[in-house]
Amino acid sequence: MRKAFGIAIAIALALGVWWCGGVGRAQQEGAGQKAGEKLDEVGRKIKRGLNKAEEAVRESFHKTRESVHSMGVAARVYGRLHWDKALQSSTLNVKVEGGVATLTGSVPTAEARTKAVNLAADTVGVNKVVDELTVPASQVEETPVPKR
Repeated sequence: MRKAFGIAIAIALALGVWWCGGVGRAQQEGAGQKAGEKLDEVGRKIKRGLNKAEEAVRESFHKTRESVHSMGVAARVYGRLHWDKALQSSTLNVKVEGGVATLTGSVPTAEARTKAVNLAADTVGVNKVVDELTVPASQVEETPVPKR
C-alpha cells in the first residue's frame, strides 16, 4: 500500500509539474504573441515614417535638380557672352528661370546687343530671351528717313 501511495504521489507531482509547465508555457506564448504584435506595430510605424521621408527627399531632389539645371543654363549663357570678343567691354548680368534668360547691363554697340541676344537664344536650355540691355545713346544708329 505504501508503494501504491508513493506511486500515486509521484504521478500527482508529475501531473502538477506538467500542468504548471503548460500554464507557464501558455503565459510565455501569450507574452511572446503580445511582444510580436508590438514589434509589428512599431515596424508599420517605421515603414510609414520611411515612406514620408522618401517622399520628402524626392520632392527636395526634384527642386534641387531644377535649381541646378537653371544654374547650369545661366552659367552656359554667361560663359558664351563672357568669352565673346565683341562683348568683352560689356557689363552683362544673366538670370535664368524656367528657360527664360533675362539679360541686363550695357553693351557698347547695337551690334553687340544683337550678338548677346542671339548667343543667349542659341544656348541649350534657353527657350526665350528677355532683352534689357542698354546701348549708349551715341552708339544707337538712327535709321535715315527717306527724302520725298
